[in-house]
Amino acid sequence: MKKFKTESKKLLDLMINSIYTNREIFLRELISNASDAVDKLYFASLTDSDIQLNRADLRIVVSADEDVRTVTVSDNGIGMTKEQLDKNLGTIAHSDSLAFKTENADQQGDDVDIIGQFGVGFYSAFMVAKSVRVVSRAYGSDEAWAWESDGVEGYSISPAERAEHGTDVILTLKDNTDEENYDEFATEFGLRSLIKRYSNYVRYPIMMEVTKTREVASQPSADGEGAGTPDANDQAAHAEGATAPDVSAQQKPEYETYRELETINSMIPIWKRRSSDVTEEEYNEFYKTDFHDFADPTCTFSIHAEGALSYDALLFIPSRAPYDLYSKDYKKGLALYSSNVLIMEKCEELLPDYYNFVRGVVDSQDLSLNISRETLQHNAQLRAIAKRIEKKITAELKKLLENDRETYEQFFDNFGRGLEFGIYNSYGILKNELADLLLFYSAKQKKLITLAEYVGAMSADQKAIYYATGESTVRLEKLPVVQGVLNKGFDVLLCTKDVDEFCFQSMMSYGEGGEAHELQNVASGNLDLSTDEEKQEAEALAKDNEALFEVMKDALGDAVSKVTVASRATDVPAFVTAAGPVSLEMERILSQMPDGEGIKSERILELNAKHPVFEVLRQAQAEGDAAKVRLYADILYNQALLMEGMPIEDPVAYANAVTQLMA
Repeated sequence: MKKFKTESKKLLDLMINSIYTNREIFLRELISNASDAVDKLYFASLTDSDIQLNRADLRIVVSADEDVRTVTVSDNGIGMTKEQLDKNLGTIAHSDSLAFKTENADQQGDDVDIIGQFGVGFYSAFMVAKSVRVVSRAYGSDEAWAWESDGVEGYSISPAERAEHGTDVILTLKDNTDEENYDEFATEFGLRSLIKRYSNYVRYPIMMEVTKTREVASQPSADGEGAGTPDANDQAAHAEGATAPDVSAQQKPEYETYRELETINSMIPIWKRRSSDVTEEEYNEFYKTDFHDFADPTCTFSIHAEGALSYDALLFIPSRAPYDLYSKDYKKGLALYSSNVLIMEKCEELLPDYYNFVRGVVDSQDLSLNISRETLQHNAQLRAIAKRIEKKITAELKKLLENDRETYEQFFDNFGRGLEFGIYNSYGILKNELADLLLFYSAKQKKLITLAEYVGAMSADQKAIYYATGESTVRLEKLPVVQGVLNKGFDVLLCTKDVDEFCFQSMMSYGEGGEAHELQNVASGNLDLSTDEEKQEAEALAKDNEALFEVMKDALGDAVSKVTVASRATDVPAFVTAAGPVSLEMERILSQMPDGEGIKSERILELNAKHPVFEVLRQAQAEGDAAKVRLYADILYNQALLMEGMPIEDPVAYANAVTQLMA
């Protein structure tokens, strides 16, 4: 036995147990090696006229024997001599494929695509195998050689037999344990699943003998019964008008199973084909099959980049949100391929959180993979691809908004919350990229509009973009503060998503430079829509009724920071507004969170001095009826909260107060 040509035991143990985290990728690595061997032979045929071969005959065959628990990966590629077996498999981390790739870098292209780089992929076989036998015959040689090892100390090389050039890698699986079941790798279903998952787009056919079922054709009996003409009794029955028995209905079809060699992989990735050569139906079918969705995507688009970093990307916008999109278990990401071989099913770095709904694939042979091909060595490459993908998604969504408004509105209903969260989560930095993709319901136009459309319809004297937040547009539209703004002739955006208020506060304004418009909540105590005359009148009334407001403030305690006269016109006796950064809606949302109980808005109770109730309050104060003033203060405050959709602290006390007033 020969020793491995390194500090073998320690390094081999590292290869088998530390570099790879997922044992099922052994098949991906062996198939990739086989593909390289086939590619090398095909490349040689392009440069050597003595090598005559038909590319259609090049293939990889995977087989298993469940009885003896072996898995075999065979190819009819260039094969290896005894010396090459010794050098390539006896020296850990030596990559003949990498050397070949480096030497022929200028000549690689669409026809040749060497996958291997590190020379360790072969040793992943020892994650599932207790011994490995490699039988190889180099192209043009009459000799075959066998390399064998248990992956512990060393290996042996001996003469062998192989009918043609190529290589067989034969794995004898490890014994099952309570924790690990290795038998699954010797089943037809298990191998087929791994091929489809990891190696579906390897450029050469990956073939397996699979079990199929077919109907057995009915055979006539030896004496011709059932195949000839009806006998005399049948003819007599027909003559008398009788119905002949339905022989076919009485015979049950028989089926048999058989084995047949079948190509398992698709070979040509749909993302590398020109868009003009792929039908919408083909894209839709690929999306539904690979991403397990029963509905067609809303839109499909691709990127084909060449240059310092070349890659292909095929992206899909789903037509519906997955049930777990906003759960902590949802994982974003695009499928990442390198030279048609799956590296990661969901590469999170390729998508920002606000585009976490996008599905698709990215394929590049220029990525610097780590030694296990499971992660990347240089994230700068990934960031460059991710930035381009992000811009492409934004451009495609804007195009959808402009060209198909109905479809875009359906998209926004599914995924708009994430776009707003992107603005909020970036502290408003992304507002220029994402703000034009947002839609809100217009109280004036009775439909969804963009912020640009809102600004386009603003009157010359309008200072800001006004909005209200709450649980439903129907309730919001009836709020006194909303009606007050509408009565001024200004539109109000009715926002019903829990992230709306946070998004707007992060944006602060919409537009650039001198064209920027402040975003203002109509329930803010700082809203300034009153005329100078209305302000002066409100200030005078507030001064004249200071004693009344002090009694009411004392009755409400810390629930409000101030009681005052409203300068804005409304039809209700009182309403609540909020001063400071925390709005009433933010308080409602945050209070439902685990740590949000102590977060309160700075509430102001504003009284409508033109409402009859205000005169009742003034009269009670003038008569010294403090109890009545306190009762009215409590009722008015709770009524205002109910109109805002806010909970009241003591519903029973409120009901008793109303009853006391009625008695």
